[in-house]
Amino acid sequence: MTAQIRRFGTTSAGEPVEAIRLQAGELTAVVLTRGAVLQDLRLAGVPYSLTLGSDVPAAYEGPMGYCGAIVGPVANRISGAAATVGGRPCRFEPNERGNLLHSGATGLHARIWTIVSAGTDDLTLACDLPDGLGGFPGNRRITARFQLAGQGLTLTLEATTDAPTLMNLANHSYWTLDGRADVAGHRLRVAADRYLPVDAALIPTGEARAVVGTFDLRGGRVLDLGEGYDHNFCLTDAPGPLAFAAELTGRTGVRLTLETTEPGLQVYDGRGVDTAPFPGHAGQPYGAHAGIALEAQRWPDAPAHPGFPPITLDPGQTYRQVTRFSFARG
Repeated sequence: MTAQIRRFGTTSAGEPVEAIRLQAGELTAVVLTRGAVLQDLRLAGVPYSLTLGSDVPAAYEGPMGYCGAIVGPVANRISGAAATVGGRPCRFEPNERGNLLHSGATGLHARIWTIVSAGTDDLTLACDLPDGLGGFPGNRRITARFQLAGQGLTLTLEATTDAPTLMNLANHSYWTLDGRADVAGHRLRVAADRYLPVDAALIPTGEARAVVGTFDLRGGRVLDLGEGYDHNFCLTDAPGPLAFAAELTGRTGVRLTLETTEPGLQVYDGRGVDTAPFPGHAGQPYGAHAGIALEAQRWPDAPAHPGFPPITLDPGQTYRQVTRFSFARG
């Protein structure tokens, strides 16, 4: 059987955006072809969406540009908006304090993806990036596969290139498990004994510091939103088999369990969220701390830190990331 596909809207450039509805077991998801955005996710018995999203297409060209999207080809930050790739110096257009965030205006979040296949519970999208786009070398092909089963969503990201390049993809969904205006009271557990301290521009200092006495979430704790979470938690030192990374539990008891093959998890508390004038699923704009992002990825600013897991991708190699989101009611 095929998925339900409808016209979601058009971009300001006149490009059509489709919305694909998937359903299996107790989950229903809606994915957009713009940015491969996970626009909506519903768990049976829970009367609200578990992720931030909007029904207004223009929101995704404005303050919700990263919301639910696949970000890349390099997620997170590259210091100085420059890197050396395969011996070749590359410069990018800075978009945050002189640095590059989420690959800039031409990143995957802003691209129209092609539907490769669409079933009732299984969708594959693809996006082709030409050599030099955004300053990144290589003609690259990225695919995103969304699979629903039972109470779980599995996201598989793959990429290939015809020239040495950088690749570090991430899903940038914001999760909210209580259906309230913010995530106050959510409890987060992260299976990491180290994190990356950052400077005032949110660039890693190069140190991987023990979480003891700081961001120690190994036993789980209710988030203090005043602490300011926008840090990479070091799960491992290299990609590996699918393994537990984090658990987020709302005050209602709704729970998200995240497993991933990635060595890092960026935790962002959503303090900068402000979607006005665009409404979210409940009909009102989202504000600060409306959702928390749990972005499985490789460590940020890796080209500037030889000790970090590398994000280089060469011809003949296939980048692959698998992340599974599982949900349960309290």
